[in-house]
Amino acid sequence: MVLPGGPDFTVPLAIAPDDLRQLADHDAEHRTFPGRAGPLTALDTGGEAVRGTALLVAGYTGSKEDFAPILAPLADAGYRVVALDQRGQYESPGPDDPSAYTVAELGLDVVEVARILREESGEPLHLLGHSFGGLVTRAAVLAEPALFTSFTLLGSGPSKLTGRRADLLDHLGPLLDAGGVALVHETLEQVAMTDPKAQAVPAPTREFYSRRFLRNSEAGLRGMADAMLTEPDRVAELAATGLPFLVAHGEADDAWLPHVQEDMASRLGARHEVILNSIHSPAVENPVRTVEVLLDFWAGASVGS
Repeated sequence: MVLPGGPDFTVPLAIAPDDLRQLADHDAEHRTFPGRAGPLTALDTGGEAVRGTALLVAGYTGSKEDFAPILAPLADAGYRVVALDQRGQYESPGPDDPSAYTVAELGLDVVEVARILREESGEPLHLLGHSFGGLVTRAAVLAEPALFTSFTLLGSGPSKLTGRRADLLDHLGPLLDAGGVALVHETLEQVAMTDPKAQAVPAPTREFYSRRFLRNSEAGLRGMADAMLTEPDRVAELAATGLPFLVAHGEADDAWLPHVQEDMASRLGARHEVILNSIHSPAVENPVRTVEVLLDFWAGASVGS
């Protein structure tokens, strides 16, 4: 999820103030996958997948570009990396019905893409979901656990979102009723600009954020918000799949709080990594450490598979 939360001004990010973040250079190419409700747009690094393939799924109001800073380093390490827009996000169109954006439906989109990647590149296939994307990818794992070699939850949680970010989502419906996606964007911009870290984001990146947000499906914003506020705890079901799990998050995550994610990791028997100098988006805020954590985890998971 890429909504503003309660800013923690005490946590310095690993990136420089002028880092372009989601506009980081990479050699990945755009491609589309057939989804259950229409085409899904992705960034695909291609290559021979010497060490395996990684499928990365974005969170609420996010996009495939939220993984841009880690695409080239992971590809250089021998992985084919595919970062995906979910239906209704940025460059992936979506239905006009909010009921088409349940966690189960979105998870089956991920299953469809995973099947294609397994056919194209074989094993191993490592799955990662960021924030709300973690709830969606969890549904994919529960639907077809044999497709995946490992599963990483990045800044995600065991069940529905609570706290300050959830409070923001409660106001989403009335804003959409009053002025559509444009009014939601304007309101969130006003909230974000109270955060010095948001104020320091370079202008080209802020322009990208605006362009991306305005391309969100209104139905998708409604349906995904409802899904995120109602998702049950499915940790025990996930643990029963027996996959290798990684739970990783920023040291000051303000969506699912660090202690909540630590407890989830314990219940899963998962590896648990706290990524310093990051808040809710480690792949953007501390890409170097995020890459180190992922490469080490995937290497061990592949050996054990």
